[in-house]
Amino acid sequence: MSDSVILRTAARALVPLLAVISVFVLLRGHNEPGGGFIGGLLAAAGVALYQLAFGVAAARRLLPADPRLLIGSGLLAALAAGAVGVLSGRPFLAGRWFADANPGVGKIGTPLLFDVGVWLVVIGTTALILFTLGEEAES
Repeated sequence: MSDSVILRTAARALVPLLAVISVFVLLRGHNEPGGGFIGGLLAAAGVALYQLAFGVAAARRLLPADPRLLIGSGLLAALAAGAVGVLSGRPFLAGRWFADANPGVGKIGTPLLFDVGVWLVVIGTTALILFTLGEEAES
């Protein structure tokens, strides 16, 4: 945990901003550059910044779930995106979309589900690494 008032103030302002940008990059990634990996790294950067400012325990409370649960959920989402193709008689990970496009997001389909899975895996993996290293450094 940092004693820097500047770092704590910046973290309080930047973490929500990084979360919003992370979701924006995630949602535009299946149509334009971006996607689950970069979006996940942006969210993980927010977790890292929060951990530097407030410590590991506070950063753990910032996440809605245990990092291992995020990793598992992400892997299941990516697997589900691939299974949709197989269940519809097409190859694994063949894209399937809903007919109507949503404003700002575009067409929603299995590529977005796959990106969400990658996003969760990247956040969970990075957070698990950060928490493990932070706990070792604190002890």
